[in-house]
Amino acid sequence: MRVLLILLCAFALMGQRDPILVPEVSQHEVEVRQGFTGTELLLFGAVLDPGGRAAGNQYDIVVVLKGPAEPARLREKERFLGVWVNAESTDFRSVPSFFAVSSSRPVEEIVDEKTAAIYEFGTDYIQLSPSGVIDLEEQARFSAGLVDLKTRQQLYKQDFEGVQISEQVLYQARIALPSNVTTGTYTAETFAVSRGRVIASAQTEVEVQKVGFERQVEEYSQDLSLIYGLLAVMLSVGMGWLAGRLFAMI
Repeated sequence: MRVLLILLCAFALMGQRDPILVPEVSQHEVEVRQGFTGTELLLFGAVLDPGGRAAGNQYDIVVVLKGPAEPARLREKERFLGVWVNAESTDFRSVPSFFAVSSSRPVEEIVDEKTAAIYEFGTDYIQLSPSGVIDLEEQARFSAGLVDLKTRQQLYKQDFEGVQISEQVLYQARIALPSNVTTGTYTAETFAVSRGRVIASAQTEVEVQKVGFERQVEEYSQDLSLIYGLLAVMLSVGMGWLAGRLFAMI
């Protein structure tokens, strides 16, 4: 039924010159509860050429899913007298908390490097914003380190053969969200590419939010941060004292 609605919307827009993209996502709301182990999003839709004909042989599809941006500080570690200590660091004003790219073919076969950088078609092209003045080589080193860290945390990923186009009309891509995702509004943008140029794009959103007790704790920590901090310290001290008494009794 949902696929039929997508096709009907697509045919209703046939008067335009650009390819018709009608994106959809399997879940517009992801609820994070206690014991949340992650989920998988299905991003799908239809692509037709301006004449309403199947466009699967004429266009490539690239899907970019991004989480809410947040500031980040990255520190380097170096070995000093046999001990790992903090060395240089840099701050980033705006870092996607989650970033995933999926495409119908390897990106280097679809667009050139300049176009890939403009539209962030890959983890190598994420547009980071370092704070202050920083040497270009140092910036590249810290940016690569940040991407590597996020990749190991399964928060950054890319699949250059992850978009499947069926019947030359419908496309779909599956992107996994891990359990450690940040809550907020995620944007899923779909691009139609032909002969190395992005000629159409469409966007939809996914809301990742905590529910139940976890959401109440988060709201309490934001609205009454001082009281929440004092209670957290008191709870930690109390648990430490109780653990000490229990060990003393053994």
